[in-house]
Amino acid sequence: MADIKGKNVLITGGAGFIGSHLADTLLMKGAGKVIIVDNFFLGKEENLAEARATFDNIFVYRDDARDLGTMKTILRKEQIDIVFNLATIALNYSFFNPYGAYRVNVDIAETLLHLLQDGAYQTLIHSSSSEAYGTAQYSPMDENHPMNPTTPYAAGKAAADMLIQSFYNILQLDIAIIRPFNNYGPRQNDQALAAIIPLTARRILNGEKPVLEGTGLQTRDFIYVEDTARAFLMAYENETSRGKIINLGSGKEISMKAVIEAISEYYGYKGEIETRPGRPADVQRLCASANLAKGILGFEPQVDFKTGLRRTLDWYQAKYHSR
Repeated sequence: MADIKGKNVLITGGAGFIGSHLADTLLMKGAGKVIIVDNFFLGKEENLAEARATFDNIFVYRDDARDLGTMKTILRKEQIDIVFNLATIALNYSFFNPYGAYRVNVDIAETLLHLLQDGAYQTLIHSSSSEAYGTAQYSPMDENHPMNPTTPYAAGKAAADMLIQSFYNILQLDIAIIRPFNNYGPRQNDQALAAIIPLTARRILNGEKPVLEGTGLQTRDFIYVEDTARAFLMAYENETSRGKIINLGSGKEISMKAVIEAISEYYGYKGEIETRPGRPADVQRLCASANLAKGILGFEPQVDFKTGLRRTLDWYQAKYHSR
């Protein structure tokens, strides 16, 4: 078992939604230094405010993790042991800049592999995405499910995963790939490129209609962000994860229509739901098999969807009512 205590850690995308929660987890578990590298495309200083007020061993670089020279300099200066790669661009960016949505995932993976091979740090824990699978061909979806990415974002995630696995295969580098399904929770981006839960919360709290795209029968497997952060740490600690791809999910699926209805009910919204055409290339069904995460990491989600959604919606309500 590896131990995070005293280790110097770098999180790419660490000012973002999942990255900031991972920073909280690592700091509370005694990491030596937690270094954040984020270009603040979607990351926010406020996501790190509590951690920076509580701990004096978290430091932020406003830089692009794709840049080899920049990353080499930071890794050397901060004497980094472990990199958690969470930097990406939101899936919805595929519809505005498809090439950029693809390239960012591959470019960051190439940079981090180059530096890992050169001995600039010891361990890479890489974040994939369930979008790499595309729509479920069978359910629940295990790690042997075929990859069929349907958006440039998903193609970039799949390509990065294959690149990282190939480096493990030929060089036996210290690498694990974690493939989360649909994360939700406090701090998730609720502005441009927002996912369904924060977008619906923001619209209702601002007196607007929630929006349902397509039939609403599309399903997702939601996992609470604090569970995901805990699993990333467990993936580092459990060295049997090395060289593997490990799903993170609840094993339960819920439709987009049911999600919007649950948010509406919680906020007491009784108005209309605006319907729009479905997005091109939208995945229709996702549901994880998390057996490998349980068997290898000893991981099981601790927060069920009802509890997690309540915590999330309370957080957004407090955010908007404080303005």
